[in-house]
Amino acid sequence: MSLLEVFLVMVIIFIVFTLYLSSGSKSAQEKRLAACQVNLQNIYAALNTFSQDNNGALPAVPDAQTSEAPLSLLIPKYTTGTAFFICPGGDDKPLPDAQPFADKKISYAYYMGRALADGAGAPLMSDAQVNTAPKATGQQVFSLNGKKPGNNHNKFGGNVLFCDGNVQYTPAILTFALPVATNVILLNPKP
Repeated sequence: MSLLEVFLVMVIIFIVFTLYLSSGSKSAQEKRLAACQVNLQNIYAALNTFSQDNNGALPAVPDAQTSEAPLSLLIPKYTTGTAFFICPGGDDKPLPDAQPFADKKISYAYYMGRALADGAGAPLMSDAQVNTAPKATGQQVFSLNGKKPGNNHNKFGGNVLFCDGNVQYTPAILTFALPVATNVILLNPKP
């Protein structure tokens, strides 16, 4: 084997390794999806405490247009940490700790009007979605091509937090339904 052949093999290995670890690769996004699930569970803990203090109600802001306004009500009384409002799979900027973020941008959609008592089949939060319409099994919920909207995890789907605290992954085409009750409004984060 000549020196040139060794060099070419090393270059090919480097390219494959770089593609494997790049932010757009499936393996990198799988790690970020797992970290995103932890984020949603941390937010759920704050929502649970908020609910206990407010007779079962969750954060709501009349006429809210995006998820930032109601979820910002959790800061600083129910959590001082804001890092878990930013999805590790996306490119949103970090938030200052212990400061409400209604005027900033977060990464997650919120089903305003829900109560934790709505149970296991009721979605509460998710990665940013492609739109705010209710979605049935087989419909698109996240980006198919890695472009906005709904691209927290590029084109590799996203996570959904349910009212019972369970987090489920789905590819961009839903593998389960995300129903929205008449008193519930799905709010995406700011574009």
